[in-house]
Amino acid sequence: MTVQLVGDEPSPIGPGTLGRRLVIQVAATVAIVAALMAMISFAAMRAIVVQRTDSQLADILSRQPSAPYDSSDPSGSRSPHGSGGLPGMPVGGIIVESTGSSQIGAMLTRVGWVLLDDSVVDHILAGSKAGITTVDVASLGKYRFEATVVNGTTSIVGLPLTDADNIVSTVLWIELALAALAIAGAIAVTRVVVIRNLRPLHEVARVAAEVSRRELDRGEVDLSLRVPETNADPSNEVGRVGLALNTMLGNVESALAARQASETKVRQFVADASHELRNPLAAIRGYAELTRRGRDELPEDTQFAMRRIESESERMSKLVDDLLLLARLDNGPALQLSEVELTDLVANATADAQVAGPDHEWEVEVPEQPVVVKADRFRIHQVVANLLANSRTHTPPGTHVLARVTVDGMYAVVTVSDDGPGISPDLVTKVFERFVRADASRVRKSGQSTGLGLAIVAAVVQAHGGTVAVTSRPGRTVFEVRLRLA
Repeated sequence: MTVQLVGDEPSPIGPGTLGRRLVIQVAATVAIVAALMAMISFAAMRAIVVQRTDSQLADILSRQPSAPYDSSDPSGSRSPHGSGGLPGMPVGGIIVESTGSSQIGAMLTRVGWVLLDDSVVDHILAGSKAGITTVDVASLGKYRFEATVVNGTTSIVGLPLTDADNIVSTVLWIELALAALAIAGAIAVTRVVVIRNLRPLHEVARVAAEVSRRELDRGEVDLSLRVPETNADPSNEVGRVGLALNTMLGNVESALAARQASETKVRQFVADASHELRNPLAAIRGYAELTRRGRDELPEDTQFAMRRIESESERMSKLVDDLLLLARLDNGPALQLSEVELTDLVANATADAQVAGPDHEWEVEVPEQPVVVKADRFRIHQVVANLLANSRTHTPPGTHVLARVTVDGMYAVVTVSDDGPGISPDLVTKVFERFVRADASRVRKSGQSTGLGLAIVAAVVQAHGGTVAVTSRPGRTVFEVRLRLA
């Protein structure tokens, strides 16, 4: 049987999830690859642009005349000797000529050659070396320069890299934009793919979480919950996990069913045995009590034996009654519910305990206003009486025992505390289990503890929909019962 779960489902790509880690890792990988590709393409394109500029430089220099030109033309203007004999020079190109006694430089503009300042010429000459070099010319940008020597005159020709750099930068920004789009697309696609492929795993997790919330240690447990067959396909990894979980749940369900059947038989046996033992025990007690009439005429050892028979039969009757009560509570208690006033009930139970244990100090604290709960009066009285009897039995004479009734929101709280030696730490967590008793050195009233009193307290309180808890340390032990107010 397949049961679909309902309720709020955690986000498959929420903080700390595998889905989010996968999306982040894929996005980071795409970003790194995109950055590397942009860097490589930028470097390659710039190298191509520089190589093309160098080729253009070589082509221009190959047309340089073999002899210098006159330094003046008919109009009387000065210019480098080679400026008029370098066809193919683009706008923005620079030529610098240097002899031992003079140096001059000019740049080609759209209206013709324009002489350069001497400081710019000096900067170009200082930065230019043998071969082709890149020089950052102030206010003009980067240039590629190549120098040649013709008849003792050094001619330096330069081509601008500004336009090439602008083209490369534009391409780089385009690549970065495309990389950003690629990353965004990778995140969107990965998110969809991750959510779709991890959905079966989330279904398995939800089933496991639902099973973990069920109280497998109490009574009959419904473990019909299973991972859907579509998510239990052994051909893939997630399906194998789902199939393994279904198999485990089937085994656990079988084990729990067998355990429940065994416990039911044991409880039924205890109930039947307790019921059947009541009559013979009552007869034994009756016949033992009949011997009181002529008991003084019997030998002393016989009198002692009859007293022991009467005492032990009474204790055994109480034990049988407790076992029968627990069996009935296990099978679904038939509570006689009515409005019960806790202040009077606790006061009366404490008065009874004071009569039974006059060697203890008893105190009651109850509010002035009535505290009313919907409960079975006899059973709640039994709960308080058992808690008081527990303090009386397991504490030395002179111990102060306080029974208190308070109100906490929608709950009535009954506490029984004492300043006795406390409960052993290894027993605190299991004091409400059946037949759990303190060691003999802690039992102050020999023969009065059956190990069922606190188990009856827990069973009765649970049957009323309440809770019971205990805290203990040397000098301070507190039992707390919480019941919903009427």
